[in-house]
Amino acid sequence: MKKYNWDNLSKTDMIELMSTDDKLLLQRLYDEAYKVKIKYVGNTVYFRGLVEFSNICTKDCLYCGIRKGNDKVERYCLSKEDILKSAKWAYDNKYASFVLQSGERTDEEFVSFVEDVLYEIKNRYGLGVTLSLGEETRETYRRWRKAGASRYLLRIESSNPEIYKLIHPEDCDFQARLQAIEDLRAEDYQVGTGVMIGLPAQTAEDLVNDILFFKEHDIDMIGMGPYIVHHDTPMASMMKDYDPKHQLELGLKMIALTRLYLKDVNIASTTALQTLDYLGRERGLLAGANICMPVVYESENRKNYLLYDNKPALTETSEENMKAFEKSIHRIGENIGYGVMGNSPHYKKRKEDNNG
Repeated sequence: MKKYNWDNLSKTDMIELMSTDDKLLLQRLYDEAYKVKIKYVGNTVYFRGLVEFSNICTKDCLYCGIRKGNDKVERYCLSKEDILKSAKWAYDNKYASFVLQSGERTDEEFVSFVEDVLYEIKNRYGLGVTLSLGEETRETYRRWRKAGASRYLLRIESSNPEIYKLIHPEDCDFQARLQAIEDLRAEDYQVGTGVMIGLPAQTAEDLVNDILFFKEHDIDMIGMGPYIVHHDTPMASMMKDYDPKHQLELGLKMIALTRLYLKDVNIASTTALQTLDYLGRERGLLAGANICMPVVYESENRKNYLLYDNKPALTETSEENMKAFEKSIHRIGENIGYGVMGNSPHYKKRKEDNNG
């Protein structure tokens, strides 16, 4: 087995590791990534209570189950009262962080609705709030930051402009997405991004370049997962050789290599991993992830927020979902950071460096 300098992997090293199917080497990769995780972020998993409050979207991305052009989707938008009820549940159950996620809209009605919800969450419960609402204007980001949001996840999906173009319609612009990431940093968010792993035409070098992109753009938190097909999308026909085991392995490699290369960022162990393997969440944590996002809203509309097929936990209550997360996390010897926001250590260091 080749000897790697795990503390200082080269691009060539990472491409080799991303490409390998050597089981012993892969386990060594995950073990080394876990050591780095323990050193820089500890063995505590931080919960982000997730509310997918609307599946109404103005975009038509080719991979997404709630794309505008999918007329088989039953559209919904939760009321402010329903969202605040979920925030209260999260607060009462010692979640210190909350995620608001939806389809993408830029109209003033939507922007003001989110702004109002953020003020209420901040004033009533003091939760740290992550937004995942797509591309907006810098002014909108400023309004939402002032209202109480502190983190924002805006996935680049692929740092390769050609792959980005392949999986998006013409009204999605790669440079606009990059600008939005810069706008978020300028408005003092903890900036999150991520990619889909295992896309058509995507190579091991593309994935390694994604990790280099995270570093180059000084990203604080990473939300990425294996690409999983949704049957009612144009991209479904592009994935005739879809192999769930391969997708899962790529996802775990990406987590491990991102942890080794970026060290002190927050990395989510995503639902997509659990979709591919019932132990996928635990495997993601053991490969270097430290964030989980249990759903915290009681709604029949969960079944209508399907970005991909076979999404798990659609019928579990928030209580049942939390207990399942607790059981799986404790089973692998990790702790849960109840009552702690679990902000990105990288963001804290970046702030200190800028102020120093």
